[in-house]
Amino acid sequence: MAVCDVALVGAGYWGKNLARNFNGLGVLHTLCDASEKTLASYGEEYSSVERQNSFDAVLCNPQIKKVAFATPAPTHFKLAKAALLAGKDVYVEKPLCLCAREAQELIDLAAKAERILMVGHLLQYHPCVEKLTAMVRAGELGKLFYITSNRLNLGKIRQEENSLWSFAPHDISVILGLAGAVPSSVVCHGESYLTHGVADTTLTQLKFGSGLRAHVHVSWLNPFKEQKLTVVGSEGMAVFDDTRPWIEKLVVYRNYLTWTDGNFPSVNKRDAEPVVVEQSEPLKNECQHFISSCDARSLPRTDGAEGLRVLEVLNAAQQSLESEGTAIQLQPATPALSFFAHPTAIIDPRASIGEGTKIWHFSHVSDDAELGNNCNLGQNVFIASDVTVGSNVKIQNNVSVYKGTTIEDDVFLGPSCVLTNVSNPRCEINRKSVYEKTRLRRGATIGANATIVCGVTVGRFAFVAAGAVVTKDIPDYGYVRGIPAKQVGWMSRHGHPLQFSADGQAVCPESELKYRLERDPQGGETVRCEDISEETEIPPALSVGTKAYREY
Repeated sequence: MAVCDVALVGAGYWGKNLARNFNGLGVLHTLCDASEKTLASYGEEYSSVERQNSFDAVLCNPQIKKVAFATPAPTHFKLAKAALLAGKDVYVEKPLCLCAREAQELIDLAAKAERILMVGHLLQYHPCVEKLTAMVRAGELGKLFYITSNRLNLGKIRQEENSLWSFAPHDISVILGLAGAVPSSVVCHGESYLTHGVADTTLTQLKFGSGLRAHVHVSWLNPFKEQKLTVVGSEGMAVFDDTRPWIEKLVVYRNYLTWTDGNFPSVNKRDAEPVVVEQSEPLKNECQHFISSCDARSLPRTDGAEGLRVLEVLNAAQQSLESEGTAIQLQPATPALSFFAHPTAIIDPRASIGEGTKIWHFSHVSDDAELGNNCNLGQNVFIASDVTVGSNVKIQNNVSVYKGTTIEDDVFLGPSCVLTNVSNPRCEINRKSVYEKTRLRRGATIGANATIVCGVTVGRFAFVAAGAVVTKDIPDYGYVRGIPAKQVGWMSRHGHPLQFSADGQAVCPESELKYRLERDPQGGETVRCEDISEETEIPPALSVGTKAYREY
């Protein structure tokens, strides 16, 4: 049952939307605003909600455990600090505050008081953005090339903040999430036409160490509304257009390029493929996420550290804007994105390494390689340039991952397993232009000393036995062994052989998850898990018998 313990401070223009959602969730205790007229505008559906002019009264009320702020940005630091010192969990509309030093103070204060601090970066909770992020993490778009975001409209014209600070925080938050890193430099151009010193339109350019580029164009002087995010990668292009009907909001263009033997790309004209996403209101999702994070005492997706990263980019963009587009250099890593590398490991300057990743003795990560969060690379591991490795990937000792290979999240590569990228290598013939692509899908396991011949796809949660030589694609949950590898059964997500009954049902003995074996008219077989979506991943460390899962 929902606990009514949230106070909303700032019940005006945007606050009314937060009030509607918190009230709909059954958790809104108090509306607090300096304007009696604003408080009086709330109708009968808020009859059980207290009205309050005094912020101090909110802080002193022991029934209020959580405080959400929808007040002007210059007030965020002072109000959020007071709420944290009063022992409240805090939600702050974007931006977290206006100064990086103040943002860090709020982060430190929340950590010391063991309070939740969350920033309202709304787009992060849009189902289409969540799906797009999952697609990028799974490697469906390949190596990211560039991202463009347009947020344009005619009005609402502000005088207290420019278009950069009013419109761009959401887009910058999403771009940093997709990139998995902060930019190395920021350039911003803009102009003030209606109010002196308040830029009506800005164009911000972000440059990342991986080679990724991003552009954010915002304006309230545009004849039509546009809210469009385009993500272009080596394997596909995705477009999120929030002005379109729901079924058309997220589309993808797959396999838009073909590479010839001469390493020359040709374009494949393809129609957009709609991506099916379950519809829900982003703001409601965001409010529910805040409540759930407070109840579970877990870090929100857009926590204080994420808010600080966005703030650092915004401040760099503002500095560039004020200096006529001078490039502002940023440190490529913050404590929230840190990783460990043994002193003997070699990390090339343009390598992108995710938070929590560990790289051990004598390993080498090349320029333009991308490693996700919480990976573990054992001793003497080599990652070539342009290789993409997802999050929570474990690569054991003496493994080389060559160009042309994509490894999705939660993949295990056993000691001394072999990955290749040319089917017919000859020492005297250079075949760098015809590297074949190999993909290890999410959750796959490659046993010790196994060989994966290039050009194959190892399906989700597939299991390759030690010493096997894989020469063809393996379906999801497929279990193969031998030389050449042959499928001998099916394996559950928890790594147990599945024994199917006559009606095609099986149960994993550890997790008790149910699986179904299905046959198509051509005689092929597929397996799917009936209890959880294929877009759900298993946490890094499951104890025997646990049924806890986390979603992208």
